[in-house]
Amino acid sequence: MASFKSVEEIESWKSARELCKMIFIQINQPNFAKDFALKDQINRASGSIMDNIAEGFGRGGNKEFILFLGYSSGSAMETKSQLYRALDRNYISKEDFTLMFNLANNIGKMNGSLIDYLNGSELRGRKFIAVPTKNEELKTQ
Repeated sequence: MASFKSVEEIESWKSARELCKMIFIQINQPNFAKDFALKDQINRASGSIMDNIAEGFGRGGNKEFILFLGYSSGSAMETKSQLYRALDRNYISKEDFTLMFNLANNIGKMNGSLIDYLNGSELRGRKFIAVPTKNEELKTQ
């Protein structure tokens, strides 16, 4: 599974975390905060971007990681769509829209690059790495 030791090392996860923070600030602005449905939906979708990266990584296998990176990218697309709704309702400025939209778009690209890497890798993931048993450790000493 690439060479990540923790999810916090994954660039798309770091960017997704930043996007979540940005969206949280926006959805708590007075006008946006009154639109409970959109506020909840964009908050959940943006959180799902980083959560799916973390869950896929935590599964320990490349196939599962690839699957969840795909889910994450789907949530990034959903977030981009909701950003348009927020812009059209004048809840966010064009500048904030562009910043968050581009970040969501870049997360999708980073996920895609990681998927390509994992698909080309012969490694199957952390959970497939053999850990020596006590008896095997004693034999090598």
